[in-house]
Parts: sequence; C-alpha cells; structure tokens
Amino acid sequence: MTDDESTTAAEDLAKRLRLLLDVAEAETGSEATFAQIAAFLEGRGTNLSRSRWTYIINGHRYVQDRALFEGLAAFFNVDAEFLAGSEGAEIPAKVSAQLDLVRSMRAARVKSYAARTLGDISPNALQAISRFLDAEVAQAQESKSGGE
Repeated sequence: MTDDESTTAAEDLAKRLRLLLDVAEAETGSEATFAQIAAFLEGRGTNLSRSRWTYIINGHRYVQDRALFEGLAAFFNVDAEFLAGSEGAEIPAKVSAQLDLVRSMRAARVKSYAARTLGDISPNALQAISRFLDAEVAQAQESKSGGE
C-alpha cells in the first residue's frame, strides 16, 4: 500500500467510525464514549489505548487489525467488512436510514437558521431557500437509491 493509499484508507476508516458514532448517538440519545468502547473491546480480549483510538478516529494512521475491526463492528452492530472498508461491503440499512434522517435534519436546521438570521427577507425568498434545500435532499436520496 502506497503512502497515499494508506492516508486515504485511514481517512475513510475515520469517516466510517464517525458515522457509526453518529448513528449510535441517534439511536441511544447519548454519545458513545472512548471508555465504553474500550471496555467493550477489553471484554472481547482486544486492547484499545486512548492514543490509538485518537489517531484512528482522526484518520491519522491506517490500522489493519482484524480483531479491532471485529470488536468495533460488534460494538456498533454492523458487519466488520463495512468497517474495514472491504470492496463490495454494503452500507448497513440502519446507517443508510440514519444518513437520510441526518440530511433532512440538517436541511431543516438550515431553513430554521435562515429564517432567524434573514428575518427581514421576503417570504418568497425564504420559500425559494426552502425549495432549494428540499431539492438537495431529494437529489441525494435519488442518487442513493439509483446506486442500489
């Protein structure tokens, strides 16, 4: 693996882990902590130091540790192949559904922010912003369903 490939793989792993952290938070209402993750892994016989977690979650170094991938996949209740970034690994349904929800929620927050900050803007302009954001969400969903 070249340095560029290793950097890209590390960044992709970090993105998948942050996505899984977001999904877990949405499901449980609280963020999974390093202590919870480390304790879970320790129970499976895998050690995870805080420094190793930090460089993995920030995409600073690519890790090829099958036991770690399997432990993290078990913690997040996903397939280890997805976490490892294996070619052809499918995005878990709960992750895909959560992504759709997050897109919709972000669009709603942007609409709300625009309405508050652009208070003196015309109703027509606010409606145009709303239509644009709705179209962006719809386009993202169409491109996702077109790839399935």
